[in-house]
Amino acid sequence: MKELLSMSAMELLDGFREKQFSPVEAAQAMLGQIERCNPVVNAFNLVDPETTLAFARESEKRYQEGDVIGPLDGVPVAIKDVFLTPQWPTIKGSNTIDPESTLGKEAPCVAALNRNGAVPLGKTTTPEFGWKGVTDNPVDGVTRNPWNPDKTAGGSSGGSAAAVPLGMGPLALGTDAGGSIRIPAGFSGLVGLKPSFGEVPHWPASPFGTLAHAGPMTWTVADCALMMNVLSEPDYRDINAIPRRNIDYLAAIEGEPQDLLRGVRIAFSATLGYVQVDKEIAQAVHAAALQLQSLGAEVTEVDPGFDDPLGAFGHLFYGGAANALRTIGKKQRALMDPQLVAVSEKAAQLSMLDYLEATNERAALSERMAGFHNKYDLLLTPTLPITAFTAGREVPEDWPSTRWPSWTPFTYPFNMTGQPAISVPCGFDAAGLPIGLQLVGARFDDRAVLRAAQAYQLAAPLTHKRPRLFYEDAQQGAATGVDA
Repeated sequence: MKELLSMSAMELLDGFREKQFSPVEAAQAMLGQIERCNPVVNAFNLVDPETTLAFARESEKRYQEGDVIGPLDGVPVAIKDVFLTPQWPTIKGSNTIDPESTLGKEAPCVAALNRNGAVPLGKTTTPEFGWKGVTDNPVDGVTRNPWNPDKTAGGSSGGSAAAVPLGMGPLALGTDAGGSIRIPAGFSGLVGLKPSFGEVPHWPASPFGTLAHAGPMTWTVADCALMMNVLSEPDYRDINAIPRRNIDYLAAIEGEPQDLLRGVRIAFSATLGYVQVDKEIAQAVHAAALQLQSLGAEVTEVDPGFDDPLGAFGHLFYGGAANALRTIGKKQRALMDPQLVAVSEKAAQLSMLDYLEATNERAALSERMAGFHNKYDLLLTPTLPITAFTAGREVPEDWPSTRWPSWTPFTYPFNMTGQPAISVPCGFDAAGLPIGLQLVGARFDDRAVLRAAQAYQLAAPLTHKRPRLFYEDAQQGAATGVDA
């Protein structure tokens, strides 16, 4: 059972094809792990074993008949509770949504997974409407870090992030409008990709507008590439989707690390020129830069040369929060996360010129980064300047700001520019909490981001380490991982 739980999607698929085990056995193993671990971390807010096993039995039959329907046939996937699923309600962590009103509808990512035979495991927790970089909401409570349940898993895709390291599913769906895939990936020790804006179709349109991206969260970079082959399939409902390029991301990452990095120009910026970074994180990411250099990449220490765009991002993001609440009345707002209500009501007072000024700054930042990538293929930074802090808080104790973007300075700039960015584990701090590195590519060069991430993970893998909670005899509150 534990062997199945520790397998990547690629390994599960090999086992299905060789008839070493079946999709039903894999689903049963992960449902058992959810039953065991979810009470500790609150990764899933909805689990429906009967429906999950029905999907798995259909996949098992296809393997028996030699009629596999796609590259994810039989692989279990956790789905963030902002994606519409026809069989399950989508409430986005909010008491203001009628669950019945969401049934029978299907998001493009969910439709693509279903077309390709994936087995849905359930819905994962999110802050209300996905509005912040940690995960708690008035309906489902607090989601906790798989490596230390006293700490946050990050957010807003915190439920998806908590599930993967614990073997509650090898693949998960997330969304990212300011770091919401990469933040929890960094805090929780897994791989998380924010694709180029428009590469993965997303519908209905996010209230956070063109800041919002959908993407994969996985245990390995190879699984991330595999999942991208499916998620990037076309869907006419996304009017912002770019024309389909039909890139085989899995084929793109084949080869030895030296082959994947030959001639690649990487700019290493430990601070972006303005961020204070924890010493242990700085050391881990610097070591990763040296590792990439030793594999043949041309690594140069240089900042991209822009000032912190926090003010402009705040106008754009919190303007999106105000947009999400525009039709919600006073009585319903009383049922909501009061901090979400506060930021949305403040943002509703922005003038049109305030908002347009933020879009001007966004355009200037995008132009700056486009020019930067004429010289450098990739930008390497920490994913976050800190490791995970106490669960149930928006910011760490004694933090100088009360809002979450103040501790995510490496993520939100690249939502503004629409560039692809991935978080990959690169170490642990002295307390056993994960550290992540971020690789950012030129807009629409997702391929280069995945190739470099794969090269790094092949050369410096941490995939053999799992949280202590992964094992049946784990004690709640355990703060260290062990080798799988």
